[in-house]
Amino acid sequence: MNLILFTEDDFCNTDSICLRDRRHKHIYDIHQAQPNSVLRVGHINGLKGTGQVIEIDHQKVTLQINLTIAPPTALPLTLLLALPRPKMLKRIMQTVSTMGVKDIYLLNSFRVDKSYWSTPLLSDSAIQEQLQLGLEQAGDTQMPSVHIRKRFKPFVEDELPAISANTRGLVAHPYNAICCPEATITPTTLAIGPEGGFIPYEIEKFQQSGLTPFHVGERILRVETAIPAVISRLFPVI
Repeated sequence: MNLILFTEDDFCNTDSICLRDRRHKHIYDIHQAQPNSVLRVGHINGLKGTGQVIEIDHQKVTLQINLTIAPPTALPLTLLLALPRPKMLKRIMQTVSTMGVKDIYLLNSFRVDKSYWSTPLLSDSAIQEQLQLGLEQAGDTQMPSVHIRKRFKPFVEDELPAISANTRGLVAHPYNAICCPEATITPTTLAIGPEGGFIPYEIEKFQQSGLTPFHVGERILRVETAIPAVISRLFPVI
């Protein structure tokens, strides 16, 4: 945990926060903090800074906070991701959050198993937990937005044209596709498919909405590998 994140609910007075959950355990067991220890803290969707330990015991820790630092710059990326297998979803949410992605759409597609949509990992609280773990790793405070779209065709026909307008629209696809574009800091809409990839019909619908198929080489990557590999190729600074 490179940054102790907190919310409005953690304030115990104007400039102090009180933590009693896993964050307290991390501060107590890993940092082995003592009174007057100074830790890196951040207000979710706000500034970063320092937290000086005022009191700490087995039950809770009280930190006096001083916030003066802006969070890292977000990637100018909207990620359209076919819903991955539940056991991969947690890792992927952490990864994209760590990398600075702030706008994520979880989509249905032909090769997404219907059972995936019933996983409890899609609850708001479960998704937020994984996103926060990614922010803590990166030292970021800006919580990504996750949008769930269970119907592929209405999304790509009715919503995607407006989302991809005035952006670099791309869909990762290993066949009949251009080479990966040069890395650049430019607004980008990126679609990444499920294991097995998007079917031809879905690629065609993406193209009609302004996305161009591209590949990053001959090797076929798993989704959890493809996401950081592709993002790192598209943007010069992560």
